[in-house]
Amino acid sequence: MEKIRAAVVGLGRIASLLEEDSLREKPCTHAGAIVSNNDCVLACGCDIDEERLSLFAEKWRVPVYVDAAEMLRIHKPQILAIATHPNSHYFYCRLGAEYEVPVIICEKPLADNIGEARKIAGLSKHGESAKSDPVIITNHERRYSLDYTRAKTILEEKKLGDLLRVNACLYMGRATKLVDQFWHDGTHLADAVMFLGGGTLKHRRRIGEKLSSRSGTAWLEGELRREKSAPVPVIMEIGAGRDHLVFEIGFSCEKGRLRIGNGVFEVWESVPSPYAEKFRSLKKTDEVFSGPTGYFANMLNDAVCCVMDRNRQPVSGAIDGLRVIEYLNTVMPWRKNRT
Repeated sequence: MEKIRAAVVGLGRIASLLEEDSLREKPCTHAGAIVSNNDCVLACGCDIDEERLSLFAEKWRVPVYVDAAEMLRIHKPQILAIATHPNSHYFYCRLGAEYEVPVIICEKPLADNIGEARKIAGLSKHGESAKSDPVIITNHERRYSLDYTRAKTILEEKKLGDLLRVNACLYMGRATKLVDQFWHDGTHLADAVMFLGGGTLKHRRRIGEKLSSRSGTAWLEGELRREKSAPVPVIMEIGAGRDHLVFEIGFSCEKGRLRIGNGVFEVWESVPSPYAEKFRSLKKTDEVFSGPTGYFANMLNDAVCCVMDRNRQPVSGAIDGLRVIEYLNTVMPWRKNRT
């Protein structure tokens, strides 16, 4: 069978450069995932930066372009990975749709404002939409990561009982503005909460520092709304002032708790307390996660499956990306009318 042609537009860190990081699990970029997939071939790349074009062409030995339309016209890729700045995501999604690219992978956040996020979702194939509409995948990579899918199974099967509360935490540097942390990495955090908890995040109020601050901590209070279940309270903590990175989510359940994040996978269960009679305490189980998560490889494999089966619903679709932007927009309403 002829291999699926894949193209990348925007040739920066997540497109290619992070493959040079010796500590990261590989593949960790769009180009790396495409090259590692036996069903795909990396056909070409596009960027307006001459240095990035040169580096990409040298590393992957493929033709590169400044004009994305020319690239699409010549190579007719079946998968287009968009790794540009969020303010151009709609432009390239629309361009991909015009050139009838079957599957488009769009980096997170889906767009930099609610209006364009809705337009991207409108371009995407849903249900009875025309067969020529593209399937759009939002690269919320934790939906494809094996440790997160394991955690989702634990929660869905209620191995720890009913979910009662969610606490999420994000620290991304000493002086990074809280709003930048929230908009760029909080997209992953919000989506992971919705993915694992099986619901939609709704914002109520902010406590602590304003998101425009470069110091201190903001707590975002809200709830996870789920079908046929009571809403689950959610607290999301966004903080500066640390010299380390933290991305973690804790799920407090009726009979235990689950904690997952960067380098973290813990399951605690309720047992008779060794400290007091007629009480129960939490004990850490032997369940651990080790080895590769396959987060980028699994995402690309989902794209390949969507090319082969045009009726397939992706694991992380444009609607999932839109739900995250809708949540961010309720927290930061000043972005509401940006176009």
